[in-house]
Amino acid sequence: MSEDHFDEDQDNGGGGSRHPMAARFRGYLPVVVDVETGGFNSATDALLEIAATIIGMDEMGFLYPEHTLFFRVEPFEGANIEPAALEFTGIKLDHPLRMAVSEESALTDIFRSIRKSLKANGCKRAVLVGHNASFDLGFLNAAVARNDLKRNPFHPFSSFDTATLAGLAYGQTVLAKACQAADIDFDGREAHSARYDTEKTAELFCGIVNRWKEMGGWEDFDR
Repeated sequence: MSEDHFDEDQDNGGGGSRHPMAARFRGYLPVVVDVETGGFNSATDALLEIAATIIGMDEMGFLYPEHTLFFRVEPFEGANIEPAALEFTGIKLDHPLRMAVSEESALTDIFRSIRKSLKANGCKRAVLVGHNASFDLGFLNAAVARNDLKRNPFHPFSSFDTATLAGLAYGQTVLAKACQAADIDFDGREAHSARYDTEKTAELFCGIVNRWKEMGGWEDFDR
């Protein structure tokens, strides 16, 4: 199914392209997402953390990270968790302060906040922004299907990938190195936390889009 065919079936959500954010991304609201997981297989491996940073736009048309939602997530029943994945992320499932919630609870809260932002920005659908976005979108879609969640605000297959954008803008595809090239502080000790990686990815995405605007690549919101 093409992106245009899918969009024809969607609600035009609150006024379409009159708001500058909706005009900038063809009715989409960028939402940066990062997940930490128990492996690489979205169908079988646990979702352990998820964070989402909603992107805002100021009166001059520049993007900024507006606010972040973050949840530690309980593994779904029967989920696979690779020991190497826990060693890589540093997640301790039995930590008394982990305070994890169910996939359904985490996604319901995230989706509710996104829908409010969609309405405020006159957008019809969110588009996932991620560093290697197909990985995050795959785990998000798998969790949505597992929990039979309705009113998912995200486009099911379109995404913006900051690994690709950073490769174009800075010649770097690794998040830490791309942030360094973009003069964004990056603490390797904080990496592989969904909250930290999401917020740094959001800074990187906004920086690239804003730099393009400053160079004259985007000026007319009325097109």
